[in-house]
Amino acid sequence: MSALLEKHIIELLQERNEKAISLLYENYSDTLYGVAYKVVKDDALAQDVLQESFIKIWKKSETYDPTKAKLFTWLFRITRNTAIDKLRSGKSKQEKEIQMDVSDVYKVGVDGVNPDFIDMRENLLKIDYKYQIVLEALFFEGMTQQEASEELDIPLGTIKSRLKIGLREMRKIYIEPMLIFWIIATILL
Repeated sequence: MSALLEKHIIELLQERNEKAISLLYENYSDTLYGVAYKVVKDDALAQDVLQESFIKIWKKSETYDPTKAKLFTWLFRITRNTAIDKLRSGKSKQEKEIQMDVSDVYKVGVDGVNPDFIDMRENLLKIDYKYQIVLEALFFEGMTQQEASEELDIPLGTIKSRLKIGLREMRKIYIEPMLIFWIIATILL
């Protein structure tokens, strides 16, 4: 896409001119669909995400600031976050359904551990706030380290350090009790 066309789209967006949406769809829909599909891995769901993303883009058009991010970066974030939200809302609906015939009780391997099922948000509150906000941004809001740095106004190096320390603290909460359980189980067997 040419810089001139991008600039024109930005101007139309800021003027709330509906032509902006058609130009955005024409020039970005395939790529944004790919972003959505990569997250949700389902064609119909990716189409829904794309549609919801364009609605959000239109509603948030006055908030776009070209000095803070390139147009594609802004569109990408909205689409990816919408896809992540859609995926989470689908998971929460599935969690509410009781499935008596399926049990994962004996599948305790690392692949079977899903943070949504092991009260991670509650345990996140047990660590220092400066680590909480970084882990929250990266894991629950789906931001990259660079995006978290920009959003939280924290240097990228600090984000990386807080991620490492925060994960170490969370590991203490989860791994140590599991290790104790494993040791006891090994002794008893």
